[in-house]
Amino acid sequence: MIDDKKLVVTISPHIKDKETTSLIMWTVTATLLPSLIMGTYYFGLKATFIVFMAIVSAVLSEYLYQKFMNKKITVSDGSAFLTGLLLGLNLPPSVPFYIPVIGSSFAIIVAKQLFGGLGYNIFNPALIGRAFLLASFPRLMTTWTQPVAFLTQIDAKTTATPLSILKESGESKLIEIFGSKLDLYSQLLIGNRSGCIGETSIIALLLGATYLFYKKYITWHIPISYILTAGILAWIFGNPSQLFGGDPILHILSGGMIIGAFYMATDYVTSPALKKGQILFGIGCGFLTMLIRLKGGYPEGVMFAILIMNCFSPLIDRSFKTKVFGTDAKK
Repeated sequence: MIDDKKLVVTISPHIKDKETTSLIMWTVTATLLPSLIMGTYYFGLKATFIVFMAIVSAVLSEYLYQKFMNKKITVSDGSAFLTGLLLGLNLPPSVPFYIPVIGSSFAIIVAKQLFGGLGYNIFNPALIGRAFLLASFPRLMTTWTQPVAFLTQIDAKTTATPLSILKESGESKLIEIFGSKLDLYSQLLIGNRSGCIGETSIIALLLGATYLFYKKYITWHIPISYILTAGILAWIFGNPSQLFGGDPILHILSGGMIIGAFYMATDYVTSPALKKGQILFGIGCGFLTMLIRLKGGYPEGVMFAILIMNCFSPLIDRSFKTKVFGTDAKK
């Protein structure tokens, strides 16, 4: 009788690390809590409910799929929870409850499980879920709410995002609305502007990202190359009337660039493994983001840029040679 149990030995070297997938996932989840808190403060308790529905739907979708397919239940590793959290933070605060349910279910089942589960997905599941929702419910996904501290909020008012105003009316209109350029920068930093639930407060996002750097869960290669590329292109081409007259700080602080650069583009599975490849990946994300923002019909390009670059991750990794263990690099 043949035993079904097999001993699988991978290629050496065999390196054991105390950091597990589950620990990393739950740590990243914890670093996003400041963004959720700020989103709740500015957009009300409904924002928390939307994120909650996205998380519950993601976890439940993974559990039911694995149960139905007789696969090992892996919801405890935190990956589905993190996918739901990221998707929820990337949704407008005004969407109805069924939007996060549909988006999370699509992200987990189609973008993750049908590819083989965690580690086999080609695209970032949360971004695929958001892209699916944008294609299916464009009006709901592009209706934005004016931020008001929820303790004093009476009725939510719709308004345009800073990127939409910048694209339609120019930087002067933004300065007119916020009072001055310094006030504009400060409001973008603290999150007092319309946008997705978790992308508005730059300070909260950078606070979480700083801890990820400290834990060495992410490195500078993707986010810094992403932001620098976008900033340089914004400076050169951001002003339609002259070259080298754009405002790079405005573009970096607006939209979802910070949450995209530090939390979405750095996904282990869908980004290159090699440092040189990660820099190229970040440059590509920055270029595509600004190409869409400045020349496309849509005011934001972070989601599309990262998903497009996800396609090139395997090719980028194959384009750079890895160092062979036990050999002299000079030879």
